Amino acid sequence: MGIPVKLQVFEGPLDLLLHLIDKNKVNIYDIPIVEITKQYLEYIKEMQRQDLNIMSEFLVMAATLIDIKSKMLLPAEVNEDGEEEDPRQELVEKLLEYKMYKYMAFELKDCQVGAQKVLFKEPSIPKEIEDYKAPIDMNELIGDLTLSKLQTIFKSIIKKQVDKMDPIRSKFGKIEKEEISLEEKMRYIENYLKDHLEFSFRQILEEQCSKIHIIVTFLAILELMKTGKITISQEYTFHDIKIQACIN
Repeated sequence: MGIPVKLQVFEGPLDLLLHLIDKNKVNIYDIPIVEITKQYLEYIKEMQRQDLNIMSEFLVMAATLIDIKSKMLLPAEVNEDGEEEDPRQELVEKLLEYKMYKYMAFELKDCQVGAQKVLFKEPSIPKEIEDYKAPIDMNELIGDLTLSKLQTIFKSIIKKQVDKMDPIRSKFGKIEKEEISLEEKMRYIENYLKDHLEFSFRQILEEQCSKIHIIVTFLAILELMKTGKITISQEYTFHDIKIQACIN
């Protein structure tokens, strides 16, 4: 009878890989893929009695490791910049991203644990004290203030406000967002086709009331062309474009 072995539980294949990298004290940017793959496969052999849904994730990663291992035995591929591509690069990026999220989860857990130790006391200040306002001594407040000094202060405040104003943008009118739906404009063109079996591109654009309507109309025409609901033609270069409904 074999000796029962209790396996350490990992949250996923990336978690297991990080554990093996830390355990072997290797550089994550220079993973010894042969050794890590060997240790990884030894671990999943011990997981054969686990849930198959969980096992499938680990087996996919095992296949990825074997694929990387085989690529590293072949001559290195060269990218467009003439640099050799590292088959481990994509795996390293995934590991770094997972490691970052894992550490963030630890930080959030620590914050949650710390928050459970904080207690808040409801305010218990008597209403008489809460409503109390210290009396204002007008003589002390005004002091030696005169109308002349008040006018000087007022002018300095007004000047500061004027200096903050943009001489150009301050004269702009109010910009209002005009909501136009591409789907509504497509329906508009389809209805327009019922009354005009053929019309020019210029004709329908001239009937639009604003620049944004023109832009959305143009996009709607492109979308209707893509879906095969209209066709366009142009007899000569720079001539007007004709738009027709497709006949099914």
